[in-house]
Amino acid sequence: MSQHLDTLAQQLGAILGERIVDLKHALGELTLTVRASDYFDVATTLRDHPELKLEQLIDLCGVDYSTYGDGTYEGARYAVVSHLLSVSKNWRLRLKVFAADDDFPVVASVTPVWNSANWFEREAFDMYGVIFDGHNDLRRILTDYGFIGHPMRKDFPVSGHVEMRYDAEQKRVIYQPVTIEPREITPRIIREDKYGGL
Repeated sequence: MSQHLDTLAQQLGAILGERIVDLKHALGELTLTVRASDYFDVATTLRDHPELKLEQLIDLCGVDYSTYGDGTYEGARYAVVSHLLSVSKNWRLRLKVFAADDDFPVVASVTPVWNSANWFEREAFDMYGVIFDGHNDLRRILTDYGFIGHPMRKDFPVSGHVEMRYDAEQKRVIYQPVTIEPREITPRIIREDKYGGL
């Protein structure tokens, strides 16, 4: 671990203490995992504490761990992962939180802490179905308002549930069940002796 990341890890341990579930160093980055119940308070501390000063949220995304490790993973299914930056301290931190309930994944919204989280949280809600408690405008951002399900979940069918098309008779866009038939695609192999003039 570099001295810079070692300093950050020591500061995190001293400031957050028991709120740290896990703190790992891998690929030149620190990953801090916290409980969903501590998530908002930890985010506020990471931003406001003078020894940490993680002022910027660069990215936030949802993750579905249901098939992680070829299905051998045993733990909470949904996580929210944020990438934070301190301009003044010149360090980065990955913050990870797992939703406590796999059937109804809920974590606190960090939009009041970093307003850049707004559209990222909407995307994680749309794609993974993670509910961000306290978000003031949690609605779909990438899929249509009538879309059913969350397409980045590992159990979502590749073909989807419904398809949309323009109906000339009704003169409007309509939804209908998917008409794509699953098929196996076998590549065509050309085995001609004189293919291409050779």
